[in-house]
Amino acid sequence: MMSSESARATLKPTTSEQLAWAQWDAIGTTIRLVVTDATRLEGARAMLTDDLAALDLACSRFRPDSELMQLDAKAGQPTAVSSLLAGAVRAALRGALLTDGLVDPTVGRAMETIGYDRDFTSVPAKGPAMRVTVRHVPKWQQIHLDESVNVLTVPAGVRLDLGATAKAWAADRSAEGIARIAGCGVLVSLGGDIAVAGEVPIGGWSIRVQDVTGDPAQPAEGPSSVITIREGGLATSSTTARRWQRGGDMMHHILDPRTGRPAEGDWRTVSVAAGCALDANIASTAAIIRGSSATGWLTKLGLPARLVAVDGSVTTLAGWPKVSS
Repeated sequence: MMSSESARATLKPTTSEQLAWAQWDAIGTTIRLVVTDATRLEGARAMLTDDLAALDLACSRFRPDSELMQLDAKAGQPTAVSSLLAGAVRAALRGALLTDGLVDPTVGRAMETIGYDRDFTSVPAKGPAMRVTVRHVPKWQQIHLDESVNVLTVPAGVRLDLGATAKAWAADRSAEGIARIAGCGVLVSLGGDIAVAGEVPIGGWSIRVQDVTGDPAQPAEGPSSVITIREGGLATSSTTARRWQRGGDMMHHILDPRTGRPAEGDWRTVSVAAGCALDANIASTAAIIRGSSATGWLTKLGLPARLVAVDGSVTTLAGWPKVSS
């Protein structure tokens, strides 16, 4: 299954008779689907299930039969790829470009080095100490994608990790596709990367953002905020969920490509609202890596954001929580 960003946004239960929702596990995370027409839920779930199965087969770093892993045998060579993998790579390169390489899809080998080399449910919680040196050399600018014919060239020695952006991009893609076919409002949450499309429910889409993943029907644990969005997307990145220990070092899944090690900064959780889930995810991930400079960067971009510091204090920017349009 695919690598997944930490999920820190949960749908707040609603009493509206219009909305219907389903929840299940796939691609290594929790999937939530909400529609504004209950009669469309079954069909919408089938469409999303098919989308996620195709995404996993194209982009998984943990399946030897995935299209992504098959690229290893063709490193350095122009290779024809599916439109799905091409789209996911395009999304990853957008993340690198917008963040000056802080969201880097070429960290696959570095991720394996620190122990995240299989589906997270199978990663040992504790293990022996490992010697991790600064060996990651970002090569995202050397990736060439010819979108006119879907031909991809990945530099020799590079293993792509699309987990930082593929989920959010897929949420946008699925929400838009389902809304178009079902003709109703749709919210898709893939591990907390949330995209909405189509008809907007009365009052907007109500979402609880919290520092600890939990049942949205129960009181939130830790700092939380309930917001409403009407379009676009919301994403949360965190260093507190996908964690494991190697010797005396605590590891997590958000790597700083400048060091090849888990990011060490001021924030343990960052949530961002943007025009789409992909851009929200790019910003929230980069903010974790940026550390103290993230507030100025997000403010300059005008993105509503909520940042939870390591000590639990909360900073909000650009009108958060009033992010509805």
